[in-house]
Amino acid sequence: MTAIHTLARGLRRAGATLALLGAAALAPAPALAQAGNAIESITANLQGSNVIVKIALRNAPEKPPLGFAITNPSRIALDFGTTVNATGKTMQELNLGDLRSVTVVQVGERSRLVFNLKRSLNYATAVDGNNVILTIEGSGGVATAVDASGLPASAAQRPGAAAQAPPVAKPAAMPSAAAPAASGKQMLRDLDFRRGSNGEGRVVVDLPNNQVAVDVRQTATGVVVDFMRTGLPETLRRRIDVTDFGTPVQRVTAVPQGENVRLTVEAKGLWEQSVYQSDTQLVVDVKPIREDPNKLTQGTQGYRGEKLSFNFQNVEVRAALQAIADISGLNIITSDSVAGNLTLRLKEVPWDQALDVILQAKGLDMRKNGSVMWIAPKEELLTKEKLELEQRAQIADLEPLKSEIFQLNYQKAESFKTVFGLDGGADVRNRILSKRGSAIIEPRTNQLFVTDIASKIEDVRKLIQKTDIATRQVLIEARIVEASDSFTRNLGAKLGFVDLRTLRGGDSGWQIGNGNTRIGVGGNMSGIGEILGQTPRTDQGYTNSQFINLPAASINGQQAGSLAISLFSSAANRFLNLELSALEADGTGKIVSSPRVVTADKAVATIEQGLELPYQIATSSGATAIVFRKANLRLEVTPQITPDGNVVIDVDVNKDSVGQETRAGFAIDTKHVKTQVMVENGGTVVLGGIYQQIERNTVSKVPMLGDVPVLGFLFRNNSRTNDKTELLVFITPKIVAERLSAR
Repeated sequence: MTAIHTLARGLRRAGATLALLGAAALAPAPALAQAGNAIESITANLQGSNVIVKIALRNAPEKPPLGFAITNPSRIALDFGTTVNATGKTMQELNLGDLRSVTVVQVGERSRLVFNLKRSLNYATAVDGNNVILTIEGSGGVATAVDASGLPASAAQRPGAAAQAPPVAKPAAMPSAAAPAASGKQMLRDLDFRRGSNGEGRVVVDLPNNQVAVDVRQTATGVVVDFMRTGLPETLRRRIDVTDFGTPVQRVTAVPQGENVRLTVEAKGLWEQSVYQSDTQLVVDVKPIREDPNKLTQGTQGYRGEKLSFNFQNVEVRAALQAIADISGLNIITSDSVAGNLTLRLKEVPWDQALDVILQAKGLDMRKNGSVMWIAPKEELLTKEKLELEQRAQIADLEPLKSEIFQLNYQKAESFKTVFGLDGGADVRNRILSKRGSAIIEPRTNQLFVTDIASKIEDVRKLIQKTDIATRQVLIEARIVEASDSFTRNLGAKLGFVDLRTLRGGDSGWQIGNGNTRIGVGGNMSGIGEILGQTPRTDQGYTNSQFINLPAASINGQQAGSLAISLFSSAANRFLNLELSALEADGTGKIVSSPRVVTADKAVATIEQGLELPYQIATSSGATAIVFRKANLRLEVTPQITPDGNVVIDVDVNKDSVGQETRAGFAIDTKHVKTQVMVENGGTVVLGGIYQQIERNTVSKVPMLGDVPVLGFLFRNNSRTNDKTELLVFITPKIVAERLSAR
């Protein structure tokens, strides 16, 4: 059975390598003499946790070979140009540390070495004479990523990781293959999306150099890639909808995340991902998983074991578990109560998924501790864990109590009343202390005195470390701009006529015939009275002789200017009076209000300035009382700082002013904006604007006479108004630096 599994494992590894190399791996190799160089031998040795591979060539290479790495499966590939395979082998088992084997494939005059690893690791290459030295770092490096299973793996498999790799036997002869880091903050150069030939979505990122630390992790909705200490140009800050490409990828989003850049690849359906890097290019492949009704499962998310095929016919459960233990390398301990037989047929499934299938089929469960796995029936495991918990609870009741004093620096001690159950509430589920624990709050010195068992004391310490921190502050600047442009023009006219004839004997008027019938001509009834002597004559003459009185109206208390003309006869007894009046007002204005306030993160802040107007109201007893209403400028904000350095603001702005006076009191002109926006640190956003335009044309005229061309202007009054007002509200949040807030 072990020999069969070993043979199957070797065939699977070879198949995976051929899939990596493509169809070109099957091309015939040319003669050895046709190439300029040749690979003569491949040897490896273990130095600590690192694997040192020595590739001996016939001639010294001009430069290190080009290489790249993939995470699923874990592979390192080195390409040698104008080099043939002279080792006489296409595959060599090494089994040193995390290195399993190496496969050599020749295509034309080019050879590729594929190193099969147990997990993704950093590596570095260097040239030493006729040898190429490959150092595989066993510690895993600093930068971590994940493979298709979602479990951690190294994300720095590139030549640029040489700075992280330890030296080999001859460090002086191994110059680092990493390029020097660029001065200043490095920026991503390009971001592209492509569709592969097999329907996979491929995101290609051009890095500034090959030493950018990358953190990759798989989530339930896609893949998240963080580029450490890297900037993102404005042109690449975008969200790309790639649904029309017909791949599992739906959207690709690149945003700055503090000092880092976060790339989010959202996927849908059944898929698996692989991430690899070649020099300064990082590629994220999201491949669709084709559903096959003949397969037991339709996806392998969450499993990262080597794929195997099982065909068990009425075999003992213990024997099946032993076969999985031989393949996985785990130490499996089986309980004495595990018994029975099973028939199992699985084709090309990961071994850890096959283990889950066996456990579910027989009602078993497992508990893993390091590389040791204990398998027993579920009831047995649950009973054992229940007994352990009961024993811990009994020990906790007898464990000695300890006391500790905690000094709070930023939080108030009273805020921990609910946590310690000191607020008098009946619900004690939120109580962090045990039933034997107690706490005393000292508000004067802002200290907590806690007495409890050691584990609970440690929980209180962790809680205080997480909550008793300085709150970041935000400066909110608001700018309210009111602009007005007004234009008013009024035109009017007065027209009067007087005919005075003084007869002998002092009679006034114009005699008709020989009788005493007389006619006086004036502009209005008052003018007639003056002519007939019924009303006294003023010193200025007959001032109310107008029969057309449509003067220009005043504007804002300003009277219209006038031009008067009088025509009279040689006897000074007939007068024609004409008075033209006109007034035009054109004005512009701008009112800028700029309230600002500083507040803590997620804390409400209010600032206002203005006046209060008194009003009289009737009370229930019939008396009167005075109440006040505010007419002021008010700003209320609640900022929230996001992890990527932006600010989400709940803002409420009032701009009130005293309006017209009514019988009930003064009216209040209100301008109000209430909304929630997200603004970048130091950026400015326009919350809202109100634009109002008033156009009014008014004509007062004498019917019929006012419609006469040209002369009609003497019989009408024209008023034209064109007023424009605009209101804009700007908000600018600025995160206060910590060193300034500390001062």
